[in-house]
Amino acid sequence: MNTLLHLKEIYLNAFRNISNYLVRNFFKVFAWFAFAMFLIVLYAFVFRVYTGFPFD
Repeated sequence: MNTLLHLKEIYLNAFRNISNYLVRNFFKVFAWFAFAMFLIVLYAFVFRVYTGFPFD
């Protein structure tokens, strides 16, 4: 739980000092997009490992 609180604080501090509205929102959307892409890759890897895909 402590790790999640630290990550939340880092995320909030990263965007607190950005002054331009467009740039701030662009980076927020990009951060969530990158996180979603990471989850998709993680899901695909776990699915392949679970179904016995040979990684040759």
